[in-house]
Amino acid sequence: MSNELSIGTWMQLASPSVAEILSSQGFDWIAVDAEHGEYSKHELINIFRAIEVNGVKPYVRIPFGGIHEVKISLDSGAKGIIIPMVESSSQLKETIDFIFYPPRGKRGVGFSRANSFGQHFNEYLSKINNELVIVAQIENIKAVENLDEILAVDGLSSIMVGPYDLSASMGITGEFDNPVFVETLKSIKEKCLKSDVGLGYHVVEPSASELKSRIDEGYTFIAYGIDTVFLRNSSVLPDIGRK
Repeated sequence: MSNELSIGTWMQLASPSVAEILSSQGFDWIAVDAEHGEYSKHELINIFRAIEVNGVKPYVRIPFGGIHEVKISLDSGAKGIIIPMVESSSQLKETIDFIFYPPRGKRGVGFSRANSFGQHFNEYLSKINNELVIVAQIENIKAVENLDEILAVDGLSSIMVGPYDLSASMGITGEFDNPVFVETLKSIKEKCLKSDVGLGYHVVEPSASELKSRIDEGYTFIAYGIDTVFLRNSSVLPDIGRK
């Protein structure tokens, strides 16, 4: 994954219609944000169906420490798991352990929507361990300090910098031009580019110029915007001089 550009977006609204609209806009993947959004298992499955209508891969950002959500997400058909607030290799290993089927991991084996309720069980079982995308979000300065060990964890596909949380942990929330934050990003990038792990970033506020800049800087796994931000930005009432 490290050299292949992959661009997706976040979903926080539990709406299959929103998922279907987003999946028609050219994204490679759409991540359902189960950390900050609220999704039932039934809603998750229907949203995945809507994402896949246009050949887009459904991913899930699980809640912090969400082992239960890992199982639900994978059984519902997720093709990728994004793990928030990763601060150490041991924490990451514990979560990854529940993502892979035995003997590589501890994922429970059973019929589910992911394997067509058993119809394609053997085919799914033989491939999924090698096809899953696993992303660790780097959102705390502690993670930066432990980054070499995190990057060495087996099964990790990519990291993704969460700029707001990372800057907040440094006491400079949202100050993305602050020299300390810029140097921190440089350090992350240098370490990541020396590994086989993809370098990711979340461009929270949609900006074509920032997206291009991040790509030019070497980022390969990019989340672009959020459904709620797209809606907020496009629904502002224009100034029509109304009194």
